Amino acid sequence: MQFSFMTEPQAGGTYDDLLRLARWAESVGFDSFARSDHYLNMDESVPATDALTTLAGLGRDTETIKLTVLVTPLTFRHPAVLAKTAATVDQMSEGRLELGVGTGWMEPEHERFGIELPDLWERFSRLYETLAYLRSCFGSDNNGFAGRHYNLEPIDVLPKATGDLPIIVGGGGRRKTPAIAGRFADEYNMFTTDTESFEARRRVMSKAAIDAGRDPEAIRISLVGYPVMGDDQADYRDRLAARAASRGMEADEYEAMLESRNLPHGTAVQVAEQFAAYAGNGVDRYYLQVYAPLGEIDTADVERVFNAVKDT
Repeated sequence: MQFSFMTEPQAGGTYDDLLRLARWAESVGFDSFARSDHYLNMDESVPATDALTTLAGLGRDTETIKLTVLVTPLTFRHPAVLAKTAATVDQMSEGRLELGVGTGWMEPEHERFGIELPDLWERFSRLYETLAYLRSCFGSDNNGFAGRHYNLEPIDVLPKATGDLPIIVGGGGRRKTPAIAGRFADEYNMFTTDTESFEARRRVMSKAAIDAGRDPEAIRISLVGYPVMGDDQADYRDRLAARAASRGMEADEYEAMLESRNLPHGTAVQVAEQFAAYAGNGVDRYYLQVYAPLGEIDTADVERVFNAVKDT
């Protein structure tokens, strides 16, 4: 299984903070360094940086680690702008960009910046066309694309990606998102969820891939979350209680929520076993996601968890 370290820079932080974390993730052996793309935090006094701009910088300031945006809202950029920006960042990073694209959802950031946020049906329609547009741009057939929302003439769009530029589609839906992922994505991403939901989404994704003439086994499946892991049982109970309290919950209540969402928890041995079960069930990558101001992220704890599970 691959592992990515995922940050949420809208919680606060500068490019230098992001660079420090990316270089740290590279040094300890993460496969990728990921970040979200939001223009606003719910606390509007906190600065939020642009994802693709910062990943371009990281492409020059890091050496080997994959650089992942998970995900950029289609509402932020026309597909042509997204394609050009992604190909440029990919070139600058020597082929290390991984491009996640989603519908967008956070109403306040759209309202404050005057960015249109169509209804959900239209956003999914636009997502379908955006991904078809990107595939045409990054492909070699030069056939262009004609849709309801976007059009691309049959031209050779240059520059091309340096190599494979993986497209990631993620979300919590049980029908539309996995179907779109099956048709277009190189990676299908979701938050940790119960086994029944996971299997249902995977079936939808696989059928859509087959219907599109693709091999579903070639589509990477990834999960996002952060375990509650103790070095032993006593340490686990202490960490569980602290995490629960930070969310206004009792420890037992929070633990039941972890169980329902299939989010790894327990001692280091137990968490490693849960990750091994993920791998055995076809999960190819896991994003260790930390939502905190970049300058306050406890990298020692992230490394502690990573070292416990990296060989699963």
